[in-house]
Amino acid sequence: MFTDMKKWTQIRLDVLRDEVSKREIIRREGLHWETLKKVLTHPQPPGYRMQEARSKPKIGPYQERIAQIIKEDKVYPKKQRHTAKRIYDRIKEMGYQGGYTQVKVAVREIKRISREVFMPLIHRPGEAQVDFGYALVNMSGQLKRVALFVMSLPCSDAFFLMAFERECTESYWEGHNRAFQFFGGVPNRISYDNSKVMVTKIIGPHERKLTDGFLKLQSHYLFREHFCRVARPNEKGVVEGVIKFVRSNFLVPVPQVKDFDELNAMLFDKCLQDLNRRLRGKSGTKKELLPEDQAAFLPLPVSVFDACLKQPTQANSLSLVRFDDNDYSVPVVYAHHEILIKGYVDRVVLCHREKVVAEHRRSWGKEGVFFDYIHYLPLLERKPGSLDYARPLADLNLPECFDTLRRRLTAEQEKEGDGVREFIRVLRLLEDYPMAKLRKAVEKSLHIRAHSRDAIAQFLVPRFSWQQTTFILANRQHLRLVDVAGPDITAYRALLYEGGAS
Repeated sequence: MFTDMKKWTQIRLDVLRDEVSKREIIRREGLHWETLKKVLTHPQPPGYRMQEARSKPKIGPYQERIAQIIKEDKVYPKKQRHTAKRIYDRIKEMGYQGGYTQVKVAVREIKRISREVFMPLIHRPGEAQVDFGYALVNMSGQLKRVALFVMSLPCSDAFFLMAFERECTESYWEGHNRAFQFFGGVPNRISYDNSKVMVTKIIGPHERKLTDGFLKLQSHYLFREHFCRVARPNEKGVVEGVIKFVRSNFLVPVPQVKDFDELNAMLFDKCLQDLNRRLRGKSGTKKELLPEDQAAFLPLPVSVFDACLKQPTQANSLSLVRFDDNDYSVPVVYAHHEILIKGYVDRVVLCHREKVVAEHRRSWGKEGVFFDYIHYLPLLERKPGSLDYARPLADLNLPECFDTLRRRLTAEQEKEGDGVREFIRVLRLLEDYPMAKLRKAVEKSLHIRAHSRDAIAQFLVPRFSWQQTTFILANRQHLRLVDVAGPDITAYRALLYEGGAS
């Protein structure tokens, strides 16, 4: 039967408008009576329609077994499920005589009709979804896999995005802090997956035993939590879609950045720009819909949550403390003392009795040792022989003027070692003054050949102009009324008599 729509329409026009007889159409077009009957009955070609399903004598007896295999596979990881080829091999062992193509078609059809159907959900104002995704960035010339924290508001579709070294407690905390500041409030209810950072044990469909880290964050901000059922990411499908959108639109091509600060500044700007986007079916842009979410938010607390891991420890004999498999230095005066480590996502703060005694940039590597040479200068003065071998000073590139100063001090001192000790005393000035300022002072002292620590310190003491020490009566009109008596010499003479001197 022909399917030419133009000819089909013309035949219907000619016959149904009584302009041409059916017999004439059959003769003119060479049609069968049954074909003409179908044309006149249907406004358009109905296509081929089978009266009965085609029998499948070879694959038919095995379809139930194939469906059972596919159903049993759902409890296993995707990489360990049956492929169509493996199912073909198995049913051949059962006696199947057909070809592989029939099996492949049967598997595809069974999977198609067994796909899950989802219920469209209402997204109420003031609710959020949180998830982590991963992406590659070019950081300082090297490809690096970064963790992306995303918080999305399904009602307004606004989202916040921030990159971290990895998914961990500190990055969850910092991500929440930044997201709440970005949105201007705290969502009433937040949905999560079952990350080990937040969940220690799954008790039931929605019952969870939570980590202390998550409970601390929740206690500070007072939001309600919701955890998705296991293997049901569709329960927070909005944030899942946001992660896919971000990777495709913000991170393609792979961005080239210097560090995380530059990357997060770029992502923050992207989040702000995205607020001007309007999604299909929405009544306005994200920025216009965001106030509806904000009206249902909890207020921000007075203080921001302290997003750091706290770990008490003791500094060892090398004046080092260990955190996250890396060692960090503290001033030698705190060696063998109790130290509280505060690990943030970007820095490590070291405290003794609530006093901050050191701060380092955090390393996300392993087995690193990070010194601040300033911490070891007092020890160097007690152990001057270690000056050329001190590991904390190994990467300290002193200006050339310091080498000149050391040579002159060594030549001038009669007693061996006194010149080194004096040079170390000069280095200790770095505890109070920056290197650039000390370098200028050393250069001045070399110019006048004054090589001691005390002489160099004279160039570091601030010098004030004499004009700044002059007392001026301008704008002090009340002092003009004060009457100051002139000096009386007789008063001194009276003291001489009274004191017994004559």
